[in-house]
This record gives sequence, structure tokens and C-alpha cells, in this order.
Amino acid sequence: MIKFTSLITVLTVLLFASCGDCEKKFSVADETIAIEQLLENYIIANETQDFDLIESIWAPESDIILYGTDSHERLMGWTNIRNAVKSQFGQIDETYISASDQFIKINCTGSTAWFAEALSYNFMYNGEAKKYEGLRFTGVLEKMDGQWKLVQAHLSVPAGVGVGK
Repeated sequence: MIKFTSLITVLTVLLFASCGDCEKKFSVADETIAIEQLLENYIIANETQDFDLIESIWAPESDIILYGTDSHERLMGWTNIRNAVKSQFGQIDETYISASDQFIKINCTGSTAWFAEALSYNFMYNGEAKKYEGLRFTGVLEKMDGQWKLVQAHLSVPAGVGVGK
């Protein structure tokens, strides 16, 4: 019985010790607004093909990742993401994106956050109107030098939803 009690004591101490950083104070409301603005800027950057704005949103690191809607679209590092964005901007235009069902969660230290939202993505491709309805956009953000940056994102199309006209 003493061993079990000791184990419980050690686990309790470890639990509280691991949450020591959670004592830091930050405004969940202010950080949530900052993340909402970043996600809105991501939409604006894609609609206006503002590459500088896209670049300011992503962390300029080699270990960030973006999974796109194509099965082969696993982009590791800012260089690969940058190249894909530039390519996409060269192929589509007249883009309109709307977001819904947004969910944002921030960890207890205010240094990491994750999000999920649904996107309606409308654009012109080769002179033809295309759209994705219900596109899922999820990701992870890190606070770097006082700014939120995307470090991981995933776009997916739910089963039964395709590109429409």
C-alpha cells in the first residue's frame, strides 16, 4: 500500500510541476481576437493573392507543414509552401472565400493554439468557375516574438463533396 501511495504522490507532484507554466497570465479574449484576425488575413491574402501577407502568416521554418486537398500535397517547410502558393496564385483568380463554424483553442501558457473552420472556396480556373463547399481547414499556431504564426495546416474535402461549377 505504501508503494501505491508513493506512486500517487509522485504522479500528483509531476502533474502540478508540469503545469507550472500555466501560472502565466494572458487574455484569452485578446489572443483569440488576434488568431481570428490572422485567419481572416489568410483568407484576404488568398483572395487578393497578396504573397507578402501570406508570408507574414506562416512561420519561416523548415519544419512547418501544410497538407493540401490533393493526396500528394504534403508540403514540408516554408520554401515548399511558398512555391505551392506562388504556383496556385498563377493558376487561379477571382477568388472568394468565406469561413464558418470557426473553433479556436489556446493552450494554458498562451504559446500554442489550434483551430478548425469550414471554408467555401470559389475561384476561376482556366476561365471556368469552380468551388469547394465545406472545405475543412485546420491547423496549429505558435506565438513567436509576440506574433501568432501558422506552423501546421490541413485542408481536406469531406467525402461526397467535390469541386462544383
